[in-house]
Order: sequence, then C-alpha cells, then structure tokens
Amino acid sequence: EASRRGQRDRYSDTTEMKRPREETLTHESPVYEIAKQLKETGNRRAYIITDPKDKKVKVSDPFLEEIGKWLEHDKIDYLEHEAVFLEVGKRSDTLMGAFIWRTCRGQGAGGIRFQPYTTVESYLRDGIRLGVGMGRKNALAGIWWGGAKGVVARPSGDSYLDPEYRRRLFEDYGDFLTSLRGCYCAAEDAGVNVVDLAHVFSRTRFTTCIPESVGGSGNPSVCTSKGVVCGMEAALDHLGMGTLEGKTIAMMGVGNVGLPMAKRLLEKGVAAVIATEIDSRQIERAQKEINDPRFKVQLVERGDCSVLAEKADIVAPNALGAILNPDTIPTIQAPIVCGAANNQLLDPENDAQLLAKGITYVPDFVCNRMGIVHCSNEQYGYLNDDDLIERHFSRDWENS
Repeated sequence: EASRRGQRDRYSDTTEMKRPREETLTHESPVYEIAKQLKETGNRRAYIITDPKDKKVKVSDPFLEEIGKWLEHDKIDYLEHEAVFLEVGKRSDTLMGAFIWRTCRGQGAGGIRFQPYTTVESYLRDGIRLGVGMGRKNALAGIWWGGAKGVVARPSGDSYLDPEYRRRLFEDYGDFLTSLRGCYCAAEDAGVNVVDLAHVFSRTRFTTCIPESVGGSGNPSVCTSKGVVCGMEAALDHLGMGTLEGKTIAMMGVGNVGLPMAKRLLEKGVAAVIATEIDSRQIERAQKEINDPRFKVQLVERGDCSVLAEKADIVAPNALGAILNPDTIPTIQAPIVCGAANNQLLDPENDAQLLAKGITYVPDFVCNRMGIVHCSNEQYGYLNDDDLIERHFSRDWENS
C-alpha cells in the first residue's frame, strides 16, 4: 500500500460542491471516517462520478473533495468509473458502497464483498478494482452485463457473525440497491452467503444468487472452482505439461471457492494440495470435509504469502487481491499461476516480472468467471447440464 501511495498520490484542482463542510476526508483517513461524515450530512448518502463530457471527477459533498482529486489522478485503478455510490445503512449503521465501472454492455453486475478495511484508500481501491474486473469478466464470458461490485466495510470484532445484525445489514443493502434504480445487479462474493442474499432479495429485485428454495441459483462457489480448475488444465495443456494427475498445487485460501477447488483437484488425481488459510473456522471445515493425506492446510496470519513460494506445478491465489507484486513474484517457483482471487496483479498494466521469470499467468477475469455465469440467466430458470453453462468448459466455443 505504501508503494502504491508513492506512485499515485497526486492532486488537481477542486471541483464545485453543493454544501460547505469543515472537515475534509483523505485517502489516508480511517475508513470509519466515511460513515461518520456521511451521517453528518443528514441524508447518509453520497456519490463520486466521472462527468461523461469533460471526464472530470465530481463529488456530491465537500468532504469528498480530496478523494475526488486523488481518484482523478490515479491512472492504474480508477479508469473513469461511471459512479461510486456510498451509504450508511439505517438499520445496521454500516458503510455500504456500489462501484460502477461500465454499463455500456448492460447493467453493472458483480458480487457484494463483506470484508474489514482500515483506510479510506483500502476500501475505495478494492471496490474500483473489483468493478473493473467484473466488467472484463462479463465481457470475456460473452455476458451482456457491465462491470460493478458491492463493498461493505465489516465492523471490528465478532458482531458481524450475529444473524440478526446480518439480517439488518443486508436488508439495508437491498434498500440501497433499489435506490440505485437498476444500474447495479448484485450477487455473492467474499464474506457473503445465500442467506445474506435472501435478505437482500427481500428488499429489492436487483440481485442474483438467491437461495434455490425461492427459485434462485444458490451458491456460485462450486461452479467458480470448476472454472479455475479448467483454467489450470488449459495452462498445463498450453505448456505441454500433460494433465493435473500427479501435479502439486499450492493454494492460498480454502474458503467458499478454495474448498471445492481442493476437492476437485484431488478427484483429478493431483499428488498434493498444499494450502494456507487465515480463518481457523475454514480450516476446521476443510479438515472435516477432506479426509485425504494429499491435502495439507496451515493457519497463517493475514498477509502471509509464503505459500506462493512453494515448489509446485501451479500456485493458486484464492484470497487477496494485488497478491502478484514486486515482493511476491520473485519468490514464485511454479511455472503456472491460476487462482480464484480477483485482481491478482498489483499493477494490471505491468506483468513484466512474470514474463521475465517464464511464468504462465491465467488472468483471474478469464478463469474465475463461472460464478457470474452461474447466475447470469437466473431469471430464466435452469436445465441440468445447461449448454449455456457447459460451453464455457469446452474447447470449441470462442468464449470458452
């Protein structure tokens, strides 16, 4: 994050605002300051947009002025996003956001992420990066949706585990989606489950991945994991390395996507799956569901990237974004990187280090698409072995 600040902290002229404010937010402010100042405005809502005429960033409130300058001069992650909408939920008192990159292919679509953030920059940067990733993913998958992402700032402590708090929070998010009038259609992402999406659905029509019990597509994670494994097979074939049988896979994360991925890899006959995970509850779940000596998982601290340096045939980043960077790439020994995490490259315009090391990188927005594909036709119903889904795993379709 410090290195990113060095590259990107440049400011420009202020934009014209509606209401005077005494305090100004900066990208280095604690993330809770966004919620605090939103509440002080009286309506708990704000926006940051790119004017389509002059391409300047405009903001709704003076306290966002410096944030607008910072985004306008960020040439790596803020790619003239159409809008960032922010709100503090009335029931949950929690910061919620919708990050809209492009809607020229249709309404923005992407999951809601529920994660902890420390600074305004970490919160906003995650959202704008994820929105871009979803736009690229939807386009490459041949889906007529734009790019968008929801991001909710998880409070500290364990209160986020309380079912009653989660009900209030995701009902708030449903109301938030309805207020955006359809420019963003939500789905499931990290930290969110189908029960949460049912609460969202109770307050809006603009969501997918709702439970199968009410006619939805349910949890997209298994389909996502199948797509990433398919990407691994494609990379091995491209390099003339054969199949997954007998290979060693190093994985970062065994959560909603990583766990079914590990199961599928073991079914494919890999020699070993070496994994790390920051959540002890996920490890306990994985060890209960996988009783196989080829599967090893270790508890690590948040930010520990040591598994990327394992002697393996493939490394699979399944957790953090910006994980492929000048610090981690030199440590990678595997010839292939293929994982489920979004926005794996710190700088998506510069992967020269990977190229110099001879590493084949399968872009995340190519191989982890199947979650959004799984729910993209949710409103039309389902067929077993649906051709519209199965063609993504083929060798014949141009978007496979």
